[in-house]
Amino acid sequence: MTTTDRPGGPRGAGDLGQDGYLHHSDRAIASAQASTRTSMVATHDPPTVPTLAAAPRVRRLLPSTARTRIIGWVLLLVLAALAVVTFVTWRLLIQVTDERMDAALRFEVEEFEELTAPGVNPRTGLPFGSVDEVIGEAIAYNPARPNEKFLGYVDGGYRTQSRQEPGTPEVLAGDHDFAALVANVPVPVINGIYDSPAAGEVRYLAIPVQLEGDPARGVIVAAFLADAERAYADDAARLMLVVGGVTLLGAAAAAWLVAGRILRPLRAVAETARTITDTDLSGRIPHAGDADELGDLVRTVNAMLDRVETGVAAQRRFTDDAGHELRTPITIVRGHLEVLDPTDADDVRTTVALVDDELSRMNRMVSDLLLLVRSEQPTFLHLEPVDVADLTADTFDKVERLGEREWVLETAARVDAVLDPQRITQAVVALADNACRHTAPGDRIGIGSQLTDGRLRFWVSDTGPGVSPADRARIFERFSRGTEAGPRSDGAGLGLSIVRAIAVAHGGQVLLDSVPGRGATFTVVIPAVVRQEGQ
Repeated sequence: MTTTDRPGGPRGAGDLGQDGYLHHSDRAIASAQASTRTSMVATHDPPTVPTLAAAPRVRRLLPSTARTRIIGWVLLLVLAALAVVTFVTWRLLIQVTDERMDAALRFEVEEFEELTAPGVNPRTGLPFGSVDEVIGEAIAYNPARPNEKFLGYVDGGYRTQSRQEPGTPEVLAGDHDFAALVANVPVPVINGIYDSPAAGEVRYLAIPVQLEGDPARGVIVAAFLADAERAYADDAARLMLVVGGVTLLGAAAAAWLVAGRILRPLRAVAETARTITDTDLSGRIPHAGDADELGDLVRTVNAMLDRVETGVAAQRRFTDDAGHELRTPITIVRGHLEVLDPTDADDVRTTVALVDDELSRMNRMVSDLLLLVRSEQPTFLHLEPVDVADLTADTFDKVERLGEREWVLETAARVDAVLDPQRITQAVVALADNACRHTAPGDRIGIGSQLTDGRLRFWVSDTGPGVSPADRARIFERFSRGTEAGPRSDGAGLGLSIVRAIAVAHGGQVLLDSVPGRGATFTVVIPAVVRQEGQ
């Protein structure tokens, strides 16, 4: 009998013959691998995975809301991830199973070599007498694992097979195509693959056996039912899909609740918007003070509603005040015209003078209103380089004839600045006129300008009764007048609103510094690009 080396080990002392039968040497195995991989490879379909083709149908069945879209996309992503993970896991299990079967087959080569290398029957202690005896002892010596088979062939015919584990089907012993493939191999076949009609893919090795003195030629075959061995990988993939599907349903229910909670502020926005009408702007979106994006959205919308309510209230107040202010001179004119005696020259003259005065007041009021409207337009200002000292002096010359007061030019900023000289003059004159109306003859009114930290200040100060704290917040509003400190003006209450509009148009503001009983100082503060003299 002829045997060969164990893979990776030295040749045994009992090696017989020169023809290379029962070869296990590296050279024989390499030669067999290069020349005998001619088997039929079975295809194996992976487990079915869910597809994403049903997504449009689901969208048609469910209402198209942000909640359903968010959940739909999340579930599609989770479903795709589940499919990928299941497929990759299934392929890894298949790969591990194939590697385990190949390793087991290589181990069988070593087992056969250990048995046949001495040339002695381990059960009787006598030399092998025939090829049939060698095959029978080799198969009886190696118990088969589940889904593993050992078969013996002598002179091209089936002779014997290993004892079968429970559940291992009988498929190869009576398979004539398989016998024709392996029963007469002249050289070892390693990693062979056969497609069995009854068992699917079969991975096998076939080792020829010949004994000196016995003309018979035998073959020992070790085979794995690969599809049956891989069945647990398919079961694992199916289990993953089932568990993943159940988990997906639970995740969908949880996502529905979480999405509803997250989107609750958005529903509150819609509900609040529906409750807001032209007459009721008090509705606000409830929120718990969350610091996330939705909390910021709620706070921003509420702030916007505050501004809208304030603006609408100011517009209503402005409309009411303007209507009232314009209605008064119209009523006066109508009343006098109704009692006019056309035959009385004095009555006609007096009525015409009164009507002319009221029309002048209405014209001034309308002009002021138009000015306030234009103040919000880009063409309201005509900026140019101006000598602030000269502008302050010219303005002082204009206002000192407004009344019998102690007019004082306190200081003038000796700088050049870019501003609208006519609007600044208009603002200072309006402040001086306001100071003149709230002071008595002989009271002091000071005017000045100054550059401080890159900002120009134009102020008008007086020694009148000052402004009460209750009036400070409202005297700059349209048609507002102070409740105290001096006689009531015949104006419409638009002067300080115009001053503020001019300051805001320059990018500045109007400041009020007043102590009741000690006078007041109104200051127009505007940013300015200035050029110091001499530079």
